[in-house]
Amino acid sequence: MATMNISLPDALKSFVDAQVTERGYSTSSEYVRELIRTDQDRRQLHSLLLQGASSAPGEPAGATYFDALRQRVAQHNKPRPKA
Repeated sequence: MATMNISLPDALKSFVDAQVTERGYSTSSEYVRELIRTDQDRRQLHSLLLQGASSAPGEPAGATYFDALRQRVAQHNKPRPKA
């Protein structure tokens, strides 16, 4: 794993330290990694939303679609036999 050093004003350092304590992180690095992962997820979602908004409209979702979706979910949630 690579190392990165950052400088923070005292107020931000205090905030990070408080978040580490209150949220149960082991280190400030763990907290910052979680913030970065969350930002990556948010950016990916934003990109997907923009792609969807610029795509052609699809077929309306009707009862048949939702019935098939329920079947897929039920199949996915079925307990699997142990080997």
